[in-house]
Amino acid sequence: MAVKCPGGLLNPRVAVIGAGMSGLIGARTLAELGCEVTVFEKSRGLGGRAATRRADPALSFDHGAQYFTARDPHFIQHVATWIEQGIVAEWTGRIVRIEGTMAWPKIEQPRRYVGVPGMTAIAQHLAADLHIRRDTRIVRLNRVDEAWQVTDAAGQVYGPFSHVIMSLPSPQATDLLVDHAFAAETRAIPMTPCWAVMAAFERRIEAAWDGAFVHGSPLAWVARNNSKPGRDSSNDCWVLHASPDWSAVHLDDDRDAVKATLLGAFAEITAPSVLSPIHLDAHRWLYSATPLVLDRLALSDGGRGLIVCGDWLAGGRIEGAFHSGVAAANCVLRHIGIPSEKQRPIRKPVRENGS
Repeated sequence: MAVKCPGGLLNPRVAVIGAGMSGLIGARTLAELGCEVTVFEKSRGLGGRAATRRADPALSFDHGAQYFTARDPHFIQHVATWIEQGIVAEWTGRIVRIEGTMAWPKIEQPRRYVGVPGMTAIAQHLAADLHIRRDTRIVRLNRVDEAWQVTDAAGQVYGPFSHVIMSLPSPQATDLLVDHAFAAETRAIPMTPCWAVMAAFERRIEAAWDGAFVHGSPLAWVARNNSKPGRDSSNDCWVLHASPDWSAVHLDDDRDAVKATLLGAFAEITAPSVLSPIHLDAHRWLYSATPLVLDRLALSDGGRGLIVCGDWLAGGRIEGAFHSGVAAANCVLRHIGIPSEKQRPIRKPVRENGS
């Protein structure tokens, strides 16, 4: 369907910068309603922190987002569909809280869900049939004849687009916004890093739990990855996440030093007689989460067709990314005149700037 856009184009052509969960949700929503969407992703992988690292066919690690919960009815409906399609399953592993060497069951035990056979399964499902340009880092936005052009690191220019959705961590969004009014807002939203260590063992670590929130340690979270549904259980695979504070202090540490420290902290809470991993690797997430409590869903400049979204605007987590991506899509639909009854519902009003 041809729709006259604010930029004067007859067809709604939308650039989505970033193929994290919010970007893919927004892109999928718009594509299903007939918009021409191009997604630009700087890396090969999709899903952002909903990531899975596969060391070999028998060793895999969800080294970013560990699981997700579903509380909003709209999101619950989507999760139910994903479960029916075999993309998602409930993780019933035992989750505890650890202080020192003592472990206590978590008081709140919500239903926890994971992608199958890895967290990236959700992103791969959302990305099916979308036009995605991988390994394409967008470094500049330009407003030309009331439309948008985007330029990648190699100097290639794409466009024109009636709308641009930026699904990026706040520091990266700030770099692209330059002197736009939103830049001051995104610049004021900090994001914390997270070191993740992936360790595999031939023999099972004899812990009476599968995931733990850790206190008083360099670690903040550990999980037995192979306890999740759909994973290979021939080896014992663990993901160890450092705390935001420890990660910030040791942000530029040597990778081997990080692996040694976090593996040592893991040994302290599991107390094995011998801790000899057959695989050990580390990944540094520069932008993992924000310490602020935000629930804006998205920032939208309707007059210029510019939207910023991301889980960091919507309370974090995969559910936050979902709501933020839906909100971004709804902003575009509203701007191009799609009737409100065809828009996807969102929880709370979107922060608007302009029309």
